[in-house]
Amino acid sequence: MKTHIGVIFRRRFTLVRRPPIIGWIVTASVLLMGASAPVIPGIGGMGAPYDTVEAERTFDFGYRAILDRTLENTLAGTLALEGLRGLSSIDPNIALTSLDGKLLLSSARNVVAEYPLPDATDVRGWSRLTVTVALDARGLSESLRDADPERIYEAVFDAILSRLDVYSRYSGAREARELRANRNGFGGIGIRFELVDGDIRITEVMADSPAGKAGLLVGDLLTHVDGQPVSGLSRDELSKRLRGPVDSRINVGIRRGYKPMDLALRRDLIVPETVHTGFADGIGVFRLTGFNKSTADTLRRDLLTLRQTHGDALTGVVIDMRGNPGGFLDQAVEVADLFIGDGPIISTRGRHPLSNQSYDARSGDIGEDLPVAVIMDGKAASAAEIVAAALQDSGHGVVVGTSSYGKGTVQSLIELPNQGELHLTWSRFHAPSGYALHGLGVRPNICTSGQDSGSFSLSQSVNNPGNANAVGAQLAQWRQSGIDDHALRAALRDRCPAQAHVDGERDLVVARQLIADPVLYGSALAMSAPTGLSAAQIIPPGDRPAATGARGN
Repeated sequence: MKTHIGVIFRRRFTLVRRPPIIGWIVTASVLLMGASAPVIPGIGGMGAPYDTVEAERTFDFGYRAILDRTLENTLAGTLALEGLRGLSSIDPNIALTSLDGKLLLSSARNVVAEYPLPDATDVRGWSRLTVTVALDARGLSESLRDADPERIYEAVFDAILSRLDVYSRYSGAREARELRANRNGFGGIGIRFELVDGDIRITEVMADSPAGKAGLLVGDLLTHVDGQPVSGLSRDELSKRLRGPVDSRINVGIRRGYKPMDLALRRDLIVPETVHTGFADGIGVFRLTGFNKSTADTLRRDLLTLRQTHGDALTGVVIDMRGNPGGFLDQAVEVADLFIGDGPIISTRGRHPLSNQSYDARSGDIGEDLPVAVIMDGKAASAAEIVAAALQDSGHGVVVGTSSYGKGTVQSLIELPNQGELHLTWSRFHAPSGYALHGLGVRPNICTSGQDSGSFSLSQSVNNPGNANAVGAQLAQWRQSGIDDHALRAALRDRCPAQAHVDGERDLVVARQLIADPVLYGSALAMSAPTGLSAAQIIPPGDRPAATGARGN
């Protein structure tokens, strides 16, 4: 399972479910009505049930989505042939070959069936043929007979998507449910737990969650759910018991020390926390660990709370996105917009008309007058890179750390009839200054790659004219490098190598020092002035108009 989230485009597409003409679960080698019949009949019996109607609908919907949305144009026949060859990942003895207008199905190097090929553009014909061949291959292979339908979908779609790019992928129904829960939330009580020596120990209680309001504490041991003991359950089994419809009732039993307790709770919508807020010495620090549906609203709320609580004592903010793998595109845009008055945030370009979009900031948000330091590292990717590039290019933020990951593509999320998902790369995004981030990433103003806390000098890095000029020249090259100029891009990244800095304190110390010293901050900001914008044209934070807290229309 790949855990890299990336940038997800969330335009809603209507899923049209055609009413089935015939619905059945096959237990023998049955061909779909209207599918191409094999020349050699009589292939053996089936094992695990296989719903051919849902299978055809799933492949048809998936093939159409891939043909419509991916960066490169292709044909239905090309996709389906590649996908069918993926059946060999389940049983290497199964092979598919295209020859003289026919598809040959082989087992152990013996051709056992042949099928006439549909027209290369006939999506429905190729979807039906995919199901037919998968059925007959199951009759030939014990491994395929034992494989459930999800394993077949995975084999076919993985084979197709692996040829497109490294970020397009298929998630089966079970994985897709978990991903949707992380993105959109789920009905639950708001705890995290770990299994320790047979005990289920609560490791986190979300603020304002049902668990938090009921008084559950970190360290409590979970013993029962709805009167049933939970000892011996797997993590997945326990999660299923804890989750349920929003507003439904649940009773949990815990042990605190030697004291057992029973608590009645009502499930609420739980959206995983991605914003972790702190404040010290006049500086607000926001650790962003991802971009789900609540990220921008949570950050806006926490920033407003800091402004209302501390007033003018809030001198600036640090946005720490080290290790942030990305998330929703619209959330990244909204986060950047909190700190940028007017101007471009990001643009996306692809083959599908809807993939070509431009996103601009609107004035009136609550962070526009604050100095911002952004911390990035080699694990910060995608949506995190959108925020960093937008703040840097607009002259509203200084980036500290290492070169970022360089994932500059947007994935369109397609839910399939089987409840699985396709994550399809359908556009590349470009920073406000015009460069494509894919394969390049964001270059920090203050590079801490290879530095340790004892040898790094922020003042030397910023005030040394030779260093400042070199960084400015590198950033100019960075923005001018073409997406296909791989040698130049690799050389530029090598000057500030991407490194994982998730657990280090040095970058946070440097970021706080910048916010605390307006002169250093202004000098660092000038390093990344885009071409055509001189350092003198960058508005110092203290001279920017104060934000009202109301978003402009």
